[in-house]
Amino acid sequence: MARKLILASASPHRRAMLENAGLTIEAAASEIDERAVEAALGDEACDGELLAGVLAEAKAAAVAESHADCLVIGCDQTLTLDGEILHKAADMEQARRNLLRLSGGTHHLNSAVALASNGETLWRHTAIARMTMRELDPAYVGRYLSSAGPAVLGSVGCYQIEAKGINLFERVEGDFFTIVGLPLIPLLAELRRLGEIDG
Repeated sequence: MARKLILASASPHRRAMLENAGLTIEAAASEIDERAVEAALGDEACDGELLAGVLAEAKAAAVAESHADCLVIGCDQTLTLDGEILHKAADMEQARRNLLRLSGGTHHLNSAVALASNGETLWRHTAIARMTMRELDPAYVGRYLSSAGPAVLGSVGCYQIEAKGINLFERVEGDFFTIVGLPLIPLLAELRRLGEIDG
């Protein structure tokens, strides 16, 4: 018998992706301190792929503790630029600075997903998208942020590629689901393998 699926995230975008794929999902946001987890990794925290996976696993495990016999999906996404991890902007001025740093270069979005149940991590996967931003005029960045509004602060890259943010890019290498923060195709394959969804 399939277990109840819990998404360890308050992200409406991730929940919508899962529901659009036909999954019945409940959401229970994880309360882990992401910066504390990052600090505990020490020098390894500069590896964005590793950090995304560790955070996804930590979120799944934390929520699984209070949801016995459920299958918990944890997700996280990190952005790396030239070996440095960039975090979500705290305000629109920091968003402006971050976009100008990303302008004209290629950064990586590391999107991780993990499954946990009853204190055990069952599976973890990280997918990477290579994002090449075009050269952005500073005045255009200001107009873009004014038009897009504070919603960009919810995106690690200060853009929402599923909306106006697509205008910032010259080239994208990676699937849509990885870019918006959940490697959905590998997750669905694993849920089928575990017998949790039809297929």
